[in-house]
Amino acid sequence: MEKLRGFEVAKGFEKEQINLPVRKTKYSAGYDIEAAEDCVIPSFKKGMKPTLVKTGLKAYMQEDEYLMLCNRSSNPGKKGLILANSVGIVDKDYYGNPDNDGAIMFSFFNVKEEDIEIKKGDCIGQAIFHKYLITDNDVAEGERKGGFGSTSK
Repeated sequence: MEKLRGFEVAKGFEKEQINLPVRKTKYSAGYDIEAAEDCVIPSFKKGMKPTLVKTGLKAYMQEDEYLMLCNRSSNPGKKGLILANSVGIVDKDYYGNPDNDGAIMFSFFNVKEEDIEIKKGDCIGQAIFHKYLITDNDVAEGERKGGFGSTSK
């Protein structure tokens, strides 16, 4: 069977009992993503960087696809967690990159007054595979050389 799109455990997480994402209902668009380890997301203070929550996952897909990382609808209200980048985008060439093997992370700010504890296995977000289009005059030929945040380098 040809691999079209899906999730795998990223290097370094093979012994961590990472659960591959699943859709919970027949018509769900998103695959539920769990935290790979316990972590604390501190209450937001001006000037602080977002907390990167590891998933231990990487995603493979077709050439004209990307993976969109979205927050859980309950996270802002219940836990005060918002995605620092509003929506995360995982490009096809992020998979297997030399820096981090394509390990996916969610970038969170915590807007509650107290720190929020995330436990390994807690559902932290969802991922949706999408097709994309390119313009008639597209000339992109660059190749990814690194991992998280490396597209513009």
